[in-house]
Amino acid sequence: MSRDFAFIVDRSVRAGDIVRAAQGVDRKLIADVGVFDIYEGKGIEDGKKSIAIAVTIQPREKTMTDQEIDAVGARIVAEVAKKTGGVLRG
Repeated sequence: MSRDFAFIVDRSVRAGDIVRAAQGVDRKLIADVGVFDIYEGKGIEDGKKSIAIAVTIQPREKTMTDQEIDAVGARIVAEVAKKTGGVLRG
């Protein structure tokens, strides 16, 4: 299953930094993280950009509940914030 996240970060933050932060949350569950959009311009504060990632979660041992998937998502958001200062785009 795939979940998308878009983060607002300083222009100096590289997309790879966000990918590595997301992957590091749980290497057993997170099968892939890919960037699908980088945007600067209207609607985004000067000096900032939006980087959107798609995270593929593949549990190996059992099917995950929606709550468990949401918990992984929350950990991804927290880790990206910690490592890059990024905030989830609303």
